[in-house]
Amino acid sequence: MPTEPDTCIITPTVRNPEFIEEYIQNADANGFDTDRLFVLMVTEDFCDTGGMRDLLDRLGVEGAVFGGKERDAWYDEYGVSAYSDIVPAASHAETSFGLLYMWSRPEFEYGIFLDDDTAPHPEFDFFGTHLDTLGTRETVEHVSSDEQWVNVLYQNAERHGLYPRGYPYSAMDEAVETETKETDEIVAVQGLWTNIPDLDAVRILMDGDLDGQAQTLTRESDFPYNFAAAEGDFLTVCSMNLSFRREIIPAFYQFPMDDNEWGIGRFDDIWSGLTLKKAADMLDKSILNGHPLCEHNKAERSTFKDLTNEVPALELNEHFWEALAAAPDDADDYADAYEKMIDAVDEYDFSPYDNAEFIDLVVEKMNRWLVVIRELQSEK
Repeated sequence: MPTEPDTCIITPTVRNPEFIEEYIQNADANGFDTDRLFVLMVTEDFCDTGGMRDLLDRLGVEGAVFGGKERDAWYDEYGVSAYSDIVPAASHAETSFGLLYMWSRPEFEYGIFLDDDTAPHPEFDFFGTHLDTLGTRETVEHVSSDEQWVNVLYQNAERHGLYPRGYPYSAMDEAVETETKETDEIVAVQGLWTNIPDLDAVRILMDGDLDGQAQTLTRESDFPYNFAAAEGDFLTVCSMNLSFRREIIPAFYQFPMDDNEWGIGRFDDIWSGLTLKKAADMLDKSILNGHPLCEHNKAERSTFKDLTNEVPALELNEHFWEALAAAPDDADDYADAYEKMIDAVDEYDFSPYDNAEFIDLVVEKMNRWLVVIRELQSEK
């Protein structure tokens, strides 16, 4: 009997859809059954969607390609066109569409986010490492700090001194504590990245790079083992190399970036990582960080353009996590956890901060996300 796909790979791509070939080659080289994979490419109408479908056919993997027209047709088919605004146009946050697509297909037990500027490390069975970890428990180092934040680059920070994109400036110079113990059930795995680190524009400029990359690079030796952030501590989650169980989707909305009147971008996966970590804590689940590594080969672009997108929300980012931290410590399921976080964000006073009105939009979209999740649930 042929294997049916149980894993939905979600990749937003307009530049380099061919990147997926290296991941399929890695799977073949490690004996991973690629029939388990369904590759969902989220792209734009100006891209060669036909060429992307031909690519998937050539690689012999199941999949689908969704430009804007295909997304509109999908919303119509599932009767949720009135809520299509929760997925912003021409934004990395279109990965939210991938989550909706995955949620509508109950055969997908697992999801994997991949960015098109990455490549697998040959020493890792990339998909096997991700999927063999989900749903298990591991004895690993649990990290906490006096700032209630964990730097996912902490393991060799004395060499590189880096903090990742989205890490609050107020939480730097933290005092770190570690404890080795067993995790709860692992519901997400954040694979980390060598070569170009995932930094925000301010930190890239401080590193002396004007082309959106970095002068200080990360190495495989910077990530010697897996770890978890302690319960009650937050961390940044980057979606370039991330696997997860389908159950977390109600609490994993990718926030509405770029397509908004404030010009705010680049916090979609950062803030969704905060809600995921809070939900995992509320439900006694764990997020693992570390392996499998990917190589991040970020294309050159203006650091100042990224800065323009980030600056309007930098102050909000210093406080958004505080609102989530004020939510209750338990929940019945991920949807209930998200509802409680929505209430906490709505009740938090953001008025002293620049562009506080953006939070009103965020609360509206978070609520609409849960409505669509429940609509799609009722269709199953």
